[in-house]
Amino acid sequence: MTSRLLPRLLTALTALAVVLLTAPAASAHTELESSSPKAGSRLTRTPTTVRLVFSEPVDLADVHVTADDRQLPVARAVHGDSKGNVVEVAVPKAAVQSRLTLSWHVLDMEDGHATSGTLSFPLAAKGKAKAQAAGAADSDDVPAAAQESEAVRTAWVATRWAGYLALALYVGGIAFLALLWPQGSQDRRTRRLLTLSWTAGLAASLLAPGLQGAYGTMGTFDDVLRPSTYTDLLNTEVGVVAACRVLLWVLAAVVLAALLQGGERAARSPGWRVGALAVGLGLLRTTGMTGHNAEGTHPGWGEVADLVHLLGVSLWLGGLMLLLLGVLPRRRPEELSATVSGYAVLAGVSVAAIVLAGAVLTWQVVGSFDALVDTGYGRLLLLKLAVLAAVLLIARRSRGWVRTRLDIAVLLRGDRATVRPFVYSVAAETGLVLVVLAATSLLVTSAPGR
Repeated sequence: MTSRLLPRLLTALTALAVVLLTAPAASAHTELESSSPKAGSRLTRTPTTVRLVFSEPVDLADVHVTADDRQLPVARAVHGDSKGNVVEVAVPKAAVQSRLTLSWHVLDMEDGHATSGTLSFPLAAKGKAKAQAAGAADSDDVPAAAQESEAVRTAWVATRWAGYLALALYVGGIAFLALLWPQGSQDRRTRRLLTLSWTAGLAASLLAPGLQGAYGTMGTFDDVLRPSTYTDLLNTEVGVVAACRVLLWVLAAVVLAALLQGGERAARSPGWRVGALAVGLGLLRTTGMTGHNAEGTHPGWGEVADLVHLLGVSLWLGGLMLLLLGVLPRRRPEELSATVSGYAVLAGVSVAAIVLAGAVLTWQVVGSFDALVDTGYGRLLLLKLAVLAAVLLIARRSRGWVRTRLDIAVLLRGDRATVRPFVYSVAAETGLVLVVLAATSLLVTSAPGR
């Protein structure tokens, strides 16, 4: 039955992947372009309203402005709002003292990411006296402000990290078996690792949209479980992409099931490889469509670079995990000779692609050297690059072992003492790559460096 359905599924998967690969990525974050009064202006009295102009159209329900821990009402601007990107914030005088500080939080209508910031206006002594004379009674009419939940954001970042890891293990593991180690499809550890990666990937793709929606609306964990959080998100482009990602993980189960049933025969089959390629590219593309790759003036380059970057990381990390947990524990001379040397070449190409694509993404998202060193996003990116440099040093040591010690290890039939240094090096390399993935999760959920 599986053999009859497989050609049709492969055709459907290929068509779906083509659609996803040619679809536009989500747009940049909604940012605050200007305000009236201008931020930092010294005011002689408390303004009745503050006008906020955003870079993109906004929904009033997605805009939250607070002052002194109280939610302020927002409304559409009466004039000068042809694009739907201007809102007016009503400021009660009782909400301020010597300085008016407005904290804004907006959810992007298309990519679902939340951005926030603060506006501060010092008040002259006369304005301060008038504000204090207004009395505390007016504050009873202002609702308490919703607060960003750091716990929800932490859970969102952790889920993104798990999703990236699952994606890398699944796509990289499938590619490792298809290109270098078809007989490994019969290995129990390898089969369990691929099954676990698929399970984690599907779970992360189901949970991440709820966490993102709850964080974007300044909700709590209770909101993650509410159907309305998901239905609201599905009305945005990021919700559609999330739904496509879930569908692709379901289709990935078909590819994995065919591999587990067919074993080495399936791994060598051209039909299975085409299906696995279509699903893998679809998963990579949908993962990158809600990131920062569309920032900057050349979003097309960012989209291509992001796909190459994710593919390189997946081939690198997925291969490392299968090498560490699948090939090396078996210590079979013929597998060591073919697989380790083949992976060394694959890893070298992957790392080169990662570095080149990463340079394009850095130029696209950050845009300048000042933004690289003066913004939180840029500093986190520098930390990621520092860890990546350490990984490359360890990888260089691993490649040195392949050049000088692999033949000896094969002659000694996988002697434990001979292979042990390479195992330690691969384990350290894998651990640091996981740290790089954690930094990537933080970068994706942070405001860009521009």
